[in-house]
Amino acid sequence: MTGFARVLLVVTLGFAPLAGAERLTAQEPVSPSAGQAETAPPQEQPILRELASSVSPDRIESDVRKLVSFGTRHTLSDTLSGARGIGAARRWIKAEFERISRECGGCLEVLYQRTMVTAGDRIPAPVEIVNVIAVQRGVHDPGRFVVMSGDIDSRVSDPLDATSDSPGANDNASGVAGVLEAARVLSNRQFSGSILYAALSGEEQGLYGGRHLAALAIEEGWRIAGVLNNDMIGNIEGITGVVDNTTARVFSEGTRAVENEREARMRRFTGGEVDSPSRNLARYVKVVGERYVPNLDVMMIYRLDRFGRGGHHRPFNDAGFAAVRIMETNENYRRQHQDLRTEDGIEYGDVISGVDFEYAAKLTSLNVTVLASIASAPRAPAGVRVAGAVSPSTTLSWDPVATEVAPDLAGYRIYWRLTTSPEWNHSVFVSDSTETTLENVIIDNWLFGVSSVSNGGFESPIVFPGPAGAFFMDSSRP
Repeated sequence: MTGFARVLLVVTLGFAPLAGAERLTAQEPVSPSAGQAETAPPQEQPILRELASSVSPDRIESDVRKLVSFGTRHTLSDTLSGARGIGAARRWIKAEFERISRECGGCLEVLYQRTMVTAGDRIPAPVEIVNVIAVQRGVHDPGRFVVMSGDIDSRVSDPLDATSDSPGANDNASGVAGVLEAARVLSNRQFSGSILYAALSGEEQGLYGGRHLAALAIEEGWRIAGVLNNDMIGNIEGITGVVDNTTARVFSEGTRAVENEREARMRRFTGGEVDSPSRNLARYVKVVGERYVPNLDVMMIYRLDRFGRGGHHRPFNDAGFAAVRIMETNENYRRQHQDLRTEDGIEYGDVISGVDFEYAAKLTSLNVTVLASIASAPRAPAGVRVAGAVSPSTTLSWDPVATEVAPDLAGYRIYWRLTTSPEWNHSVFVSDSTETTLENVIIDNWLFGVSSVSNGGFESPIVFPGPAGAFFMDSSRP
């Protein structure tokens, strides 16, 4: 059945997205208590627990130690040596991706993305910025990508010092090691959408690697379902003395950077200030991570990044894509961007002893579950619309997800929450419909969203109506 479906107010109390509430398919109001509801897709995906537990702290430690062994990975450092500098580091990363690909029968497309930068605030002479990329193609929707990234380069106190030892153990060997480990864990499985593993360069000199990859995504027309940028995922001892291995932070922008004047006017009257695709990607990270990674609480930070600082998710946000930063909760500034030294009995520098490999594995598991969940789910709905002014009920509609890219589509989940709630609190599931009315849910009092759900219960991120929340702007932009 396609077209219009009216739904009785059936509330799932407590946040239970990515799960199966009861499916309503009749045109007349149906109550599950009347025994007329169909069986919904399963709520739990045991494979995600299995994948989370497959991440190895020992392999992450080995990779971090290898990256540190190159002495410095500064963007301007030696590119010819086989043992020192960023050239040796990126060749090793590429060889490691290629080894992973051989073990999965050639399932990864491994390549360099090379771009020459001639000048910049921290680029005194022309330098080639080289990203290392591995693509695991999706079976049904290969043009849709979920991306996990970490940055290769390191630095000391002087951002132009390309010769001093700069171990970069946590910032950001931990993130690159997480990307490599995610590829090992996920490469032996097939997914509906594509997964892209990226080791990006030039972050400390001006976010160049992320800029270049985002530009490539636009040029080639990738449909990016989300970017998970991992920048420092291994430190558990904060500058305040707090030691915590049970929490992580996810940073996300509120309104998308590419919003035009008309879209801003629409958002002013309809909402969406806290429902950009990046913000709803952050909610997705929190729900999936807390469900499938033991002893982990994900803290959503309603901010693009930390004060006065940046990361490789930002260039993707600047291009209009959904992108977030995943990182440790408690930073130690003595271990970031510091010359190796001891002053007044205090040790400075980003060295191996500052990395907790069990914690880095936990945050890598967070990424693995999110990557697998999004890549397994159908494409997120496009063209989501909401109506119901001066009415006791609210109607949501959306464009159908094509069966060519989502042959296992089971239906859609409709969400709503109070305007002051940080997370989605209520939901209903519908099948075979692209328009649904929530009876006695007044549009003025709630925020709304729609996701796509597979037969196996895998769910896309939630899409807020209109251009403010659209993951794929081409179909929703005025």
